[in-house]
Amino acid sequence: METSKNKAALVIGAGDATGGAIARRFAREGYIACVTRRSADKLQPLVEAIRAEGGRAQGFASDARKEDDVIKLVDDIERDVGPIEVMVFNIGANVPSSILEETARKYFKIWEMACFSGFLAGREVAKRMVTRGRGTILFTGATAGMRGAANFAAFAGAKHALRALAQSMARELGPKGIHVAHVVVDGAIDTAFIRENFPERYALKDQDGILNPEHIAENYWYLHTQPRDAWTHELDLRPWIERW
Repeated sequence: METSKNKAALVIGAGDATGGAIARRFAREGYIACVTRRSADKLQPLVEAIRAEGGRAQGFASDARKEDDVIKLVDDIERDVGPIEVMVFNIGANVPSSILEETARKYFKIWEMACFSGFLAGREVAKRMVTRGRGTILFTGATAGMRGAANFAAFAGAKHALRALAQSMARELGPKGIHVAHVVVDGAIDTAFIRENFPERYALKDQDGILNPEHIAENYWYLHTQPRDAWTHELDLRPWIERW
């Protein structure tokens, strides 16, 4: 494959909702959507959907918490697919627990998933982007990154750290031509998880009361295409009825 003629959009944590919608949005613009999850089998429906829509996509099984996996992932894409023009880090790890019952093992695992893996991915793609003097790195944040709610100590700690990582990277890499942005997704998203576990919240969908993944994805594309004289670092997205 002629890498000089291809542009890769790497979406780490390409699930069935937000991550998948972001991958499809970039594929519609001609980018090769490189999507990752720990299990390659779970990526196949998304890859097939993108191809059915006329786009290009490749799935990669990769554990974002493991340094060797992330290094190999970025190396493979840069060598075999094309330059990574945009990287979206979209791993959640939203697992509630009382601080009285939280375990050290689970707290650490949530931090690994929601923050440490963001550092690994951000570092590796930044190394490639700075040599080209361009690129976009987008981190998916959450309400927990702005304020810690009761029973979400681990998640809030990880998302606060991810936000700080994004700020630090933006200040260092912005002058090198790399656009780093942090997206605060504040509200329930239209997913099977919300539909099955929070039916009363899901019922607000008809009122535009929960976030549509396609609309979230549109904002990621907007961030990527901003002119560099007017870059946004932090963008918050929430339904019109959400309290904040």
